[in-house]
Amino acid sequence: MPPRKINLVEAADRTITKVFDPHIAGDVNDSQAKVAKFGETFDWHAHEHEDEAFLVLRGRIAIDFRDGPVELGEGDFIVVPRGVEHRPRSLTAEPVVLMFEPATTLNTGNAKSDLTVTDLKRL
Repeated sequence: MPPRKINLVEAADRTITKVFDPHIAGDVNDSQAKVAKFGETFDWHAHEHEDEAFLVLRGRIAIDFRDGPVELGEGDFIVVPRGVEHRPRSLTAEPVVLMFEPATTLNTGNAKSDLTVTDLKRL
């Protein structure tokens, strides 16, 4: 049986009901591809041991850094190096974003809050 194909945007629309609630799209060795809809503003945080990659699948987002924001549109990709404080936010209604990071990465990194998700669902 061949591997399962997923349309990530359609799966996000069907499955994800809350913003900033990452869902696992697939496992790649010790890492995971995660999909989330972004909301207005996330928490400032850093991942001390993990780089974090973002690919915008639909809409527009900004990732704020202490020295200024980076805006991303559909198809734009960025890697946030480990230890760099950042804060994602949406620029359009419920953008869909693919994140690629080690499976152990906590979405809020070193900052625990109401947005922290420890039990991720699968698409």
